[in-house]
Amino acid sequence: MPTLPVRLDRDSSVPLGRQLSERIRRLVQDGTFTRGTRLPSSRALAADLGVSRSVTEQAYEQLVAEGWLEARRGSGTYVGSEAAPVARPRPQVSPTSTASRIRLDTGTPWIDPRHRAGWRRAWREVSAATPPRGYDDPRGLLALRSALAERLTRTRGVPCEPDEVLITGGTTDGLRHLLDALPPGPVAVEDPGYRAAAETVRSAHREVHDVPAGQPLTSLAGLAAAYVTPAHQHPLGHVMSADRRLGLLAGARAAGAVVVEDDYDSEFRYDVAPVPALASLDREHVAYLGTASKSVAPSLRLGWLLAPAPLLETICRAREVRHDGVSWPVQRAFLALLRDGYVDQVVRSARRVYAERAPRVSAALTPYAIPAGPVAGMYSTWLLPHDRALAAQAAARRAGFEVNLLADYCRSSELSGLVVGFGGVTDAELDAALAALARGLEDG
Repeated sequence: MPTLPVRLDRDSSVPLGRQLSERIRRLVQDGTFTRGTRLPSSRALAADLGVSRSVTEQAYEQLVAEGWLEARRGSGTYVGSEAAPVARPRPQVSPTSTASRIRLDTGTPWIDPRHRAGWRRAWREVSAATPPRGYDDPRGLLALRSALAERLTRTRGVPCEPDEVLITGGTTDGLRHLLDALPPGPVAVEDPGYRAAAETVRSAHREVHDVPAGQPLTSLAGLAAAYVTPAHQHPLGHVMSADRRLGLLAGARAAGAVVVEDDYDSEFRYDVAPVPALASLDREHVAYLGTASKSVAPSLRLGWLLAPAPLLETICRAREVRHDGVSWPVQRAFLALLRDGYVDQVVRSARRVYAERAPRVSAALTPYAIPAGPVAGMYSTWLLPHDRALAAQAAARRAGFEVNLLADYCRSSELSGLVVGFGGVTDAELDAALAALARGLEDG
Protein backbone atom coordinates (compact mmCIF):
# COMPACT_ATOMS: atom_id res chain seq x y z
CA MET A 1 0.00 0.00 0.00
CA PRO A 2 1.70 3.25 -1.10
CA THR A 3 2.12 6.36 0.95
CA LEU A 4 0.72 9.47 -0.69
CA PRO A 5 3.37 12.03 -1.71
CA VAL A 6 1.15 15.04 -1.09
CA ARG A 7 1.44 18.22 0.89
CA LEU A 8 -1.48 20.40 1.92
CA ASP A 9 -1.29 24.18 2.18
CA ARG A 10 -3.06 25.22 5.36
CA ASP A 11 -2.70 28.90 4.47
CA SER A 12 -4.57 28.47 1.20
CA SER A 13 -8.18 29.58 0.78
CA VAL A 14 -8.87 26.25 -0.98
CA PRO A 15 -10.43 23.76 1.50
CA LEU A 16 -8.13 20.95 2.57
CA GLY A 17 -10.49 18.28 1.26
CA ARG A 18 -10.47 19.78 -2.21
CA GLN A 19 -6.69 20.21 -2.12
CA LEU A 20 -6.31 16.54 -1.26
CA SER A 21 -8.70 15.35 -3.98
CA GLU A 22 -6.82 17.47 -6.54
CA ARG A 23 -3.44 16.02 -5.48
CA ILE A 24 -4.67 12.42 -5.63
CA ARG A 25 -6.38 13.02 -8.97
CA ARG A 26 -3.09 14.35 -10.37
CA LEU A 27 -1.21 11.27 -9.12
CA VAL A 28 -3.64 9.06 -11.01
CA GLN A 29 -3.56 11.22 -14.14
CA ASP A 30 0.24 11.26 -14.39
CA GLY A 31 0.50 7.51 -13.86
CA THR A 32 2.14 7.60 -10.41
CA PHE A 33 -0.73 5.43 -9.17
CA THR A 34 -2.03 2.89 -11.68
CA ARG A 35 -5.42 1.21 -11.88
CA GLY A 36 -6.03 -1.23 -9.07
CA THR A 37 -3.55 0.41 -6.67
CA ARG A 38 -4.81 0.29 -3.10
CA LEU A 39 -4.71 3.58 -1.18
CA PRO A 40 -4.30 4.08 2.56
CA SER A 41 -7.45 4.03 4.65
CA SER A 42 -8.99 7.41 5.35
CA ARG A 43 -7.99 7.03 9.01
CA ALA A 44 -4.35 6.17 8.20
CA LEU A 45 -4.08 8.97 5.63
CA ALA A 46 -5.53 11.50 8.07
CA ALA A 47 -2.91 10.51 10.62
CA ASP A 48 -0.10 10.80 8.04
CA LEU A 49 -1.21 14.27 6.94
CA GLY A 50 -2.16 15.56 10.38
CA VAL A 51 -5.72 16.40 9.38
CA SER A 52 -9.13 15.30 10.59
CA ARG A 53 -10.57 12.12 9.14
CA SER A 54 -13.45 14.12 7.63
CA VAL A 55 -10.94 15.78 5.27
CA THR A 56 -9.68 12.47 3.85
CA GLU A 57 -13.17 10.99 3.72
CA GLN A 58 -14.41 14.01 1.79
CA ALA A 59 -11.56 13.70 -0.73
CA TYR A 60 -12.08 9.97 -1.21
CA GLU A 61 -15.85 10.35 -1.60
CA GLN A 62 -15.39 13.05 -4.23
CA LEU A 63 -12.93 10.96 -6.24
CA VAL A 64 -15.15 7.89 -5.99
CA ALA A 65 -18.05 9.98 -7.32
CA GLU A 66 -15.88 11.13 -10.25
CA GLY A 67 -14.76 7.56 -10.97
CA TRP A 68 -11.05 8.01 -10.23
CA LEU A 69 -11.29 5.77 -7.16
CA GLU A 70 -13.56 2.91 -6.19
CA ALA A 71 -14.48 1.75 -2.71
CA ARG A 72 -14.63 -2.02 -2.23
CA ARG A 73 -16.68 -3.05 0.76
CA GLY A 74 -14.53 -4.66 3.42
CA SER A 75 -11.38 -4.25 1.35
CA GLY A 76 -10.48 -0.59 0.99
CA THR A 77 -10.17 2.17 -1.55
CA TYR A 78 -8.48 1.57 -4.90
CA VAL A 79 -7.58 3.49 -8.02
CA GLY A 80 -10.49 2.81 -10.36
CA SER A 81 -10.36 -0.21 -12.61
CA GLU A 82 -13.01 -0.65 -15.29
CA ALA A 83 -15.36 1.77 -13.53
CA ALA A 84 -12.85 4.62 -13.68
CA PRO A 85 -12.48 6.80 -16.75
CA VAL A 86 -9.18 6.99 -18.54
CA ALA A 87 -7.49 10.27 -17.66
CA ARG A 88 -8.18 12.87 -20.32
CA PRO A 89 -5.10 14.84 -21.30
CA ARG A 90 -5.61 18.57 -21.57
CA PRO A 91 -6.28 19.19 -25.26
CA GLN A 92 -3.85 21.29 -27.22
CA VAL A 93 -6.11 23.37 -29.44
CA SER A 94 -5.97 26.36 -31.67
CA PRO A 95 -8.41 29.23 -31.07
CA THR A 96 -10.48 28.07 -34.07
CA SER A 97 -10.64 24.36 -33.21
CA THR A 98 -13.93 23.49 -31.51
CA ALA A 99 -14.17 19.73 -31.81
CA SER A 100 -11.46 18.95 -29.29
CA ARG A 101 -12.50 21.46 -26.66
CA ILE A 102 -14.25 20.42 -23.48
CA ARG A 103 -17.73 21.94 -23.61
CA LEU A 104 -19.29 23.62 -20.60
CA ASP A 105 -22.75 23.40 -22.14
CA THR A 106 -26.23 23.50 -20.64
CA GLY A 107 -27.34 20.03 -21.67
CA THR A 108 -24.72 17.48 -20.69
CA PRO A 109 -25.53 15.95 -17.29
CA TRP A 110 -23.27 14.56 -14.59
CA ILE A 111 -23.65 10.78 -14.37
CA ASP A 112 -22.04 9.27 -11.29
CA PRO A 113 -19.73 6.44 -12.46
CA ARG A 114 -20.84 4.38 -9.47
CA HIS A 115 -24.16 3.81 -11.24
CA ARG A 116 -22.71 2.22 -14.37
CA ALA A 117 -23.63 -1.27 -13.23
CA GLY A 118 -27.32 -0.29 -13.36
CA TRP A 119 -26.90 1.00 -16.91
CA ARG A 120 -25.25 -2.22 -18.06
CA ARG A 121 -27.87 -4.34 -16.30
CA ALA A 122 -30.70 -2.55 -18.14
CA TRP A 123 -29.17 -3.22 -21.54
CA ARG A 124 -28.49 -6.87 -20.69
CA GLU A 125 -32.19 -7.17 -19.91
CA VAL A 126 -33.04 -5.65 -23.29
CA SER A 127 -30.82 -8.15 -25.08
CA ALA A 128 -32.69 -11.04 -23.45
CA ALA A 129 -36.20 -9.64 -24.06
CA THR A 130 -38.40 -10.51 -27.03
CA PRO A 131 -39.14 -7.51 -29.28
CA PRO A 132 -42.60 -6.85 -30.73
CA ARG A 133 -43.45 -8.87 -33.83
CA GLY A 134 -44.50 -5.79 -35.76
CA TYR A 135 -44.76 -2.05 -35.35
CA ASP A 136 -45.47 -1.06 -31.77
CA ASP A 137 -48.28 1.14 -30.47
CA PRO A 138 -47.69 4.64 -31.94
CA ARG A 139 -47.94 6.05 -28.43
CA GLY A 140 -45.04 3.90 -27.26
CA LEU A 141 -44.44 0.91 -25.00
CA LEU A 142 -47.40 0.53 -22.63
CA ALA A 143 -45.30 -0.48 -19.62
CA LEU A 144 -43.11 2.62 -20.08
CA ARG A 145 -46.12 4.89 -20.47
CA SER A 146 -47.55 3.43 -17.26
CA ALA A 147 -44.30 4.05 -15.38
CA LEU A 148 -44.09 7.62 -16.68
CA ALA A 149 -47.73 8.33 -15.85
CA GLU A 150 -47.10 7.25 -12.26
CA ARG A 151 -43.91 9.32 -12.11
CA LEU A 152 -45.51 12.48 -13.53
CA THR A 153 -48.40 12.17 -11.08
CA ARG A 154 -46.03 11.68 -8.15
CA THR A 155 -43.21 14.12 -8.94
CA ARG A 156 -44.77 16.83 -11.13
CA GLY A 157 -48.33 16.97 -9.81
CA VAL A 158 -49.81 16.05 -13.19
CA PRO A 159 -52.38 13.26 -12.76
CA CYS A 160 -52.53 11.27 -15.99
CA GLU A 161 -53.25 7.84 -17.40
CA PRO A 162 -50.89 5.73 -19.55
CA ASP A 163 -53.01 6.31 -22.66
CA GLU A 164 -52.45 10.06 -22.27
CA VAL A 165 -48.65 9.69 -22.46
CA LEU A 166 -46.87 9.70 -25.81
CA ILE A 167 -43.24 8.52 -26.01
CA THR A 168 -41.12 10.80 -28.22
CA GLY A 169 -37.59 10.97 -29.55
CA GLY A 170 -36.84 13.90 -27.25
CA THR A 171 -38.14 17.42 -26.67
CA THR A 172 -37.78 18.72 -30.21
CA ASP A 173 -39.40 15.56 -31.60
CA GLY A 174 -42.40 16.12 -29.34
CA LEU A 175 -42.53 19.77 -30.37
CA ARG A 176 -42.51 18.77 -34.05
CA HIS A 177 -45.48 16.47 -33.46
CA LEU A 178 -47.38 19.30 -31.79
CA LEU A 179 -46.58 21.80 -34.54
CA ASP A 180 -47.87 19.35 -37.17
CA ALA A 181 -51.17 18.98 -35.30
CA LEU A 182 -51.79 22.63 -34.40
CA PRO A 183 -53.90 24.97 -36.55
CA PRO A 184 -52.02 27.57 -38.61
CA GLY A 185 -50.44 30.52 -36.85
CA PRO A 186 -47.23 31.86 -35.32
CA VAL A 187 -45.71 30.42 -32.16
CA ALA A 188 -44.45 32.59 -29.31
CA VAL A 189 -40.98 31.61 -28.06
CA GLU A 190 -39.15 33.16 -25.12
CA ASP A 191 -36.27 35.48 -26.04
CA PRO A 192 -33.59 34.68 -25.02
CA GLY A 193 -34.68 31.08 -25.10
CA TYR A 194 -34.02 27.51 -26.17
CA ARG A 195 -32.40 27.77 -29.59
CA ALA A 196 -33.51 24.31 -30.75
CA ALA A 197 -37.15 25.18 -30.04
CA ALA A 198 -37.03 28.36 -32.13
CA GLU A 199 -35.33 26.51 -34.98
CA THR A 200 -37.91 23.69 -34.78
CA VAL A 201 -40.72 26.23 -35.11
CA ARG A 202 -39.04 27.79 -38.16
CA SER A 203 -38.47 24.36 -39.70
CA ALA A 204 -42.23 23.75 -39.44
CA HIS A 205 -42.69 26.87 -41.64
CA ARG A 206 -44.17 28.86 -38.79
CA GLU A 207 -43.28 32.37 -37.70
CA VAL A 208 -41.43 32.72 -34.40
CA HIS A 209 -43.01 35.45 -32.28
CA ASP A 210 -40.41 36.73 -29.80
CA VAL A 211 -41.59 37.16 -26.21
CA PRO A 212 -39.19 38.85 -23.75
CA ALA A 213 -38.15 36.22 -21.21
CA GLY A 214 -39.29 37.02 -17.71
CA GLN A 215 -42.09 39.34 -18.85
CA PRO A 216 -45.80 38.51 -18.49
CA LEU A 217 -47.51 36.99 -21.53
CA THR A 218 -51.25 37.48 -21.16
CA SER A 219 -52.44 37.77 -24.76
CA LEU A 220 -52.03 34.92 -27.23
CA ALA A 221 -54.36 36.48 -29.80
CA GLY A 222 -53.37 35.46 -33.31
CA LEU A 223 -50.97 32.76 -32.03
CA ALA A 224 -51.29 29.01 -32.41
CA ALA A 225 -49.14 28.34 -29.34
CA ALA A 226 -46.61 29.71 -26.87
CA TYR A 227 -43.50 27.70 -25.97
CA VAL A 228 -42.26 28.34 -22.40
CA THR A 229 -39.90 26.89 -19.79
CA PRO A 230 -41.74 27.89 -16.60
CA ALA A 231 -39.90 25.80 -13.98
CA HIS A 232 -36.44 27.11 -14.98
CA GLN A 233 -36.41 29.63 -17.82
CA HIS A 234 -33.81 28.66 -20.36
CA PRO A 235 -31.28 30.23 -20.18
CA LEU A 236 -31.92 33.04 -17.66
CA GLY A 237 -33.01 30.74 -14.84
CA HIS A 238 -36.17 32.49 -13.58
CA VAL A 239 -39.13 30.55 -12.18
CA MET A 240 -42.44 31.71 -13.64
CA SER A 241 -44.49 33.23 -10.84
CA ALA A 242 -48.00 32.07 -9.94
CA ASP A 243 -49.57 35.31 -11.25
CA ARG A 244 -47.78 34.99 -14.58
CA ARG A 245 -48.79 31.33 -14.87
CA LEU A 246 -52.44 32.14 -14.32
CA GLY A 247 -52.26 35.08 -16.73
CA LEU A 248 -50.66 32.92 -19.43
CA LEU A 249 -53.32 30.22 -19.05
CA ALA A 250 -56.12 32.79 -19.14
CA GLY A 251 -54.64 34.20 -22.36
CA ALA A 252 -54.46 30.73 -23.89
CA ARG A 253 -58.11 30.01 -23.05
CA ALA A 254 -59.27 33.33 -24.47
CA ALA A 255 -57.35 32.82 -27.73
CA GLY A 256 -57.99 29.08 -28.10
CA ALA A 257 -54.21 28.60 -28.17
CA VAL A 258 -51.95 25.98 -26.60
CA VAL A 259 -49.17 26.56 -24.08
CA VAL A 260 -46.23 24.22 -24.72
CA GLU A 261 -44.47 23.57 -21.41
CA ASP A 262 -40.89 22.30 -21.69
CA ASP A 263 -40.14 20.84 -18.25
CA TYR A 264 -36.53 20.03 -19.12
CA ASP A 265 -34.73 20.01 -15.76
CA SER A 266 -37.26 20.45 -12.96
CA GLU A 267 -35.74 17.50 -11.06
CA PHE A 268 -32.55 19.44 -10.40
CA ARG A 269 -33.76 22.23 -8.11
CA TYR A 270 -31.55 22.41 -5.04
CA ASP A 271 -32.43 25.91 -3.82
CA VAL A 272 -36.18 25.25 -3.38
CA ALA A 273 -38.54 22.33 -3.80
CA PRO A 274 -39.50 21.64 -7.44
CA VAL A 275 -42.37 23.85 -8.59
CA PRO A 276 -45.42 21.88 -9.80
CA ALA A 277 -45.75 21.69 -13.56
CA LEU A 278 -47.88 24.25 -15.39
CA ALA A 279 -49.84 21.33 -16.83
CA SER A 280 -51.10 20.56 -13.33
CA LEU A 281 -53.27 23.70 -13.61
CA ASP A 282 -54.85 23.12 -17.02
CA ARG A 283 -54.63 19.93 -19.07
CA GLU A 284 -56.94 21.26 -21.82
CA HIS A 285 -54.67 24.12 -22.88
CA VAL A 286 -51.18 22.89 -21.91
CA ALA A 287 -49.02 20.41 -23.82
CA TYR A 288 -46.32 19.05 -21.54
CA LEU A 289 -42.85 18.01 -22.80
CA GLY A 290 -40.44 15.95 -20.69
CA THR A 291 -37.06 14.45 -21.48
CA ALA A 292 -34.56 11.84 -20.31
CA SER A 293 -31.63 13.86 -21.68
CA LYS A 294 -30.86 15.67 -18.41
CA SER A 295 -31.28 12.64 -16.13
CA VAL A 296 -29.79 9.85 -18.25
CA ALA A 297 -28.14 11.04 -21.47
CA PRO A 298 -28.94 13.40 -24.38
CA SER A 299 -27.87 10.67 -26.82
CA LEU A 300 -30.64 8.36 -25.57
CA ARG A 301 -33.05 10.54 -27.60
CA LEU A 302 -36.11 9.80 -25.51
CA GLY A 303 -38.83 12.03 -24.11
CA TRP A 304 -42.57 12.17 -23.49
CA LEU A 305 -45.52 14.33 -24.36
CA LEU A 306 -48.86 14.97 -22.69
CA ALA A 307 -51.12 16.83 -25.10
CA PRO A 308 -54.75 18.00 -25.00
CA ALA A 309 -56.94 15.12 -26.15
CA PRO A 310 -57.81 16.42 -29.67
CA LEU A 311 -54.11 17.07 -30.43
CA LEU A 312 -53.04 13.71 -29.04
CA GLU A 313 -55.54 11.89 -31.24
CA THR A 314 -54.29 13.74 -34.34
CA ILE A 315 -50.66 13.03 -33.49
CA CYS A 316 -51.27 9.32 -32.87
CA ARG A 317 -53.10 8.90 -36.20
CA ALA A 318 -50.21 10.52 -38.06
CA ARG A 319 -47.59 8.46 -36.22
CA GLU A 320 -49.44 5.22 -37.00
CA VAL A 321 -49.58 6.01 -40.72
CA ARG A 322 -45.91 7.03 -40.84
CA HIS A 323 -44.69 4.19 -38.57
CA ASP A 324 -43.19 7.03 -36.58
CA GLY A 325 -42.13 5.71 -33.19
CA VAL A 326 -39.20 5.57 -30.80
CA SER A 327 -36.74 2.68 -30.93
CA TRP A 328 -38.15 -0.27 -28.94
CA PRO A 329 -34.76 -1.19 -27.35
CA VAL A 330 -34.35 2.38 -26.10
CA GLN A 331 -37.84 2.40 -24.59
CA ARG A 332 -37.28 -1.01 -23.01
CA ALA A 333 -33.95 0.03 -21.51
CA PHE A 334 -35.38 3.24 -20.06
CA LEU A 335 -38.23 1.26 -18.53
CA ALA A 336 -35.66 -0.92 -16.73
CA LEU A 337 -33.72 2.17 -15.60
CA LEU A 338 -36.89 3.65 -14.13
CA ARG A 339 -38.09 0.41 -12.53
CA ASP A 340 -34.76 -0.46 -10.91
CA GLY A 341 -34.23 2.99 -9.41
CA TYR A 342 -31.33 3.96 -11.68
CA VAL A 343 -32.96 7.24 -12.77
CA ASP A 344 -33.73 8.27 -9.19
CA GLN A 345 -30.17 7.42 -8.13
CA VAL A 346 -28.46 9.42 -10.87
CA VAL A 347 -30.79 12.36 -10.27
CA ARG A 348 -30.04 12.41 -6.53
CA SER A 349 -26.28 12.14 -7.00
CA ALA A 350 -26.25 14.74 -9.78
CA ARG A 351 -28.33 17.13 -7.67
CA ARG A 352 -25.72 16.90 -4.91
CA VAL A 353 -22.89 17.53 -7.37
CA TYR A 354 -24.65 20.52 -8.94
CA ALA A 355 -25.45 21.97 -5.52
CA GLU A 356 -21.73 21.81 -4.65
CA ARG A 357 -20.51 23.17 -7.99
CA ALA A 358 -22.95 26.07 -8.35
CA PRO A 359 -21.43 28.12 -5.48
CA ARG A 360 -17.95 27.59 -6.96
CA VAL A 361 -19.12 29.05 -10.26
CA SER A 362 -20.72 31.94 -8.41
CA ALA A 363 -17.58 32.60 -6.37
CA ALA A 364 -15.44 32.68 -9.52
CA LEU A 365 -17.72 34.96 -11.58
CA THR A 366 -19.42 37.22 -9.03
CA PRO A 367 -16.52 39.71 -8.97
CA TYR A 368 -17.02 40.35 -12.68
CA ALA A 369 -20.63 39.63 -13.65
CA ILE A 370 -24.22 39.68 -12.42
CA PRO A 371 -26.26 36.46 -12.18
CA ALA A 372 -29.21 36.57 -14.57
CA GLY A 373 -31.41 34.60 -12.17
CA PRO A 374 -31.35 32.05 -9.37
CA VAL A 375 -28.82 29.29 -9.90
CA ALA A 376 -30.34 25.84 -10.33
CA GLY A 377 -29.83 22.81 -12.47
CA MET A 378 -26.56 22.25 -14.32
CA TYR A 379 -25.73 25.74 -15.58
CA SER A 380 -25.85 29.41 -14.63
CA THR A 381 -26.10 32.58 -16.71
CA TRP A 382 -24.10 35.75 -16.09
CA LEU A 383 -24.79 39.24 -17.42
CA LEU A 384 -21.88 41.43 -18.55
CA PRO A 385 -20.97 43.60 -21.55
CA HIS A 386 -20.56 41.74 -24.81
CA ASP A 387 -16.91 42.67 -25.30
CA ARG A 388 -16.01 41.29 -21.87
CA ALA A 389 -18.01 38.11 -22.55
CA LEU A 390 -16.06 37.67 -25.79
CA ALA A 391 -12.77 38.14 -23.92
CA ALA A 392 -13.75 35.51 -21.36
CA GLN A 393 -14.85 33.08 -24.09
CA ALA A 394 -11.55 33.57 -25.93
CA ALA A 395 -9.56 32.91 -22.74
CA ALA A 396 -11.54 29.73 -22.12
CA ARG A 397 -10.87 28.57 -25.68
CA ARG A 398 -7.15 29.11 -25.28
CA ALA A 399 -7.30 26.86 -22.21
CA GLY A 400 -9.19 24.14 -24.13
CA PHE A 401 -12.79 24.92 -23.12
CA GLU A 402 -15.89 26.06 -24.97
CA VAL A 403 -18.35 28.34 -23.12
CA ASN A 404 -21.51 29.74 -24.72
CA LEU A 405 -22.35 33.42 -25.06
CA LEU A 406 -25.76 34.60 -23.86
CA ALA A 407 -26.06 36.56 -27.11
CA ASP A 408 -26.25 33.24 -28.98
CA TYR A 409 -29.59 32.53 -27.25
CA CYS A 410 -31.04 35.93 -28.24
CA ARG A 411 -32.98 36.92 -31.34
CA SER A 412 -34.28 40.43 -30.71
CA SER A 413 -33.09 40.71 -27.11
CA GLU A 414 -29.87 42.68 -26.57
CA LEU A 415 -28.79 40.89 -23.40
CA SER A 416 -25.17 39.78 -23.27
CA GLY A 417 -23.04 37.62 -21.00
CA LEU A 418 -22.01 34.00 -20.50
CA VAL A 419 -23.93 30.74 -20.07
CA VAL A 420 -21.73 28.40 -18.05
CA GLY A 421 -22.62 24.71 -17.84
CA PHE A 422 -21.11 22.60 -15.07
CA GLY A 423 -22.71 19.19 -15.53
CA GLY A 424 -20.65 17.33 -18.10
CA VAL A 425 -17.18 18.01 -16.70
CA THR A 426 -15.03 16.81 -13.83
CA ASP A 427 -14.27 19.03 -10.84
CA ALA A 428 -10.73 19.56 -12.11
CA GLU A 429 -11.97 20.60 -15.55
CA LEU A 430 -14.51 22.98 -14.04
CA ASP A 431 -11.89 24.65 -11.84
CA ALA A 432 -9.52 25.05 -14.81
CA ALA A 433 -12.30 26.54 -16.96
CA LEU A 434 -13.37 28.96 -14.23
CA ALA A 435 -9.78 30.08 -13.75
CA ALA A 436 -9.49 30.75 -17.48
CA LEU A 437 -12.76 32.72 -17.52
CA ALA A 438 -11.59 34.81 -14.57
CA ARG A 439 -8.30 35.56 -16.35
CA GLY A 440 -10.18 36.64 -19.44
CA LEU A 441 -12.51 38.87 -17.43
CA GLU A 442 -9.63 40.44 -15.54
CA ASP A 443 -7.73 41.14 -18.76
CA GLY A 444 -10.87 42.26 -20.57
